[in-house]
Amino acid sequence: MLRFVQQMPVSIQEAWAFFSNPSNLQQITPPYMKMRVISTHHGATMYTGQIIEYRVRPLWNIPWYWMTEITHVREGVYFVDEQRYGPYSFWHHQHHFRPVAGGVEMTDIVHYKLPLGFLGDVVNGWWVLRQLEGIFEYRREKVGSLFGC
Repeated sequence: MLRFVQQMPVSIQEAWAFFSNPSNLQQITPPYMKMRVISTHHGATMYTGQIIEYRVRPLWNIPWYWMTEITHVREGVYFVDEQRYGPYSFWHHQHHFRPVAGGVEMTDIVHYKLPLGFLGDVVNGWWVLRQLEGIFEYRREKVGSLFGC
């Protein structure tokens, strides 16, 4: 399990509007991943059951298809995306928002598992865990520059 917390000097409404819009994911993902949202979204707001499709290049510039489903939404409070197709045997990503003095605290909680049993555990320790930590560190820095925190 990974957990990342960041405070932003914005309202819940501003934070929610930005993070619940799948199109904004590209700008807070490291450029080397060349993430593109390739699905068409249905409506201006996120909803339970929404499918989001991506093309990413996390390793050796090889394109990977990734599909997630928004499985839970409580507007302004949290949403959850779960992988339906992609590199993980399990991916569950919670995004929580709560008001704090001076703005909003956002918490990301990620549970994931790689396929291939023991070999997947070795690859996780050798590469994937560090890559995920780097992605969320990039996100923290990018969000900081976007929202002035």
